[in-house]
Amino acid sequence: MKQKLKVGEDCVGVGGGVLIFNKKREIFLQKRGKKSRNEVGKWEKPGGRVEYGETAVMAMKREVKEETGLNINIWGYLPHTDHIIKKQKQHWVAFNYLADIKSGKAENKEPHKFDEIGWFNLKNLPKNIAQPTREAVKNFKNGKYIKL
Repeated sequence: MKQKLKVGEDCVGVGGGVLIFNKKREIFLQKRGKKSRNEVGKWEKPGGRVEYGETAVMAMKREVKEETGLNINIWGYLPHTDHIIKKQKQHWVAFNYLADIKSGKAENKEPHKFDEIGWFNLKNLPKNIAQPTREAVKNFKNGKYIKL
């Protein structure tokens, strides 16, 4: 009998997220709800895991569309995050991207996973931010990104 592995727990998961900017140069964040896979109550950038056969960029565009309804233009790459959540015994390698909106209006398309959404000025972010988002914002502010 073949045993099914839980990605992120039984093996390292591969995922990522996108700092999406609006015309006011604010970023879009989502607050994780009770039914989220991990880090309930933390704010994070949209994203998710890379599925077999997808490139990381394809996965981020798909995840953003599924979660927010936005079509995005990815224009930059930030350093990856080693996202190790010891309390939940999870390990993810997260690719971090920068994007602008190509089309659509930001919505909470997955209310079962996210309690709140919002646009935030980089100088006035919520307090409880997930590690990959915190690192991505810090790297962006410090100019540590590559334009694609």
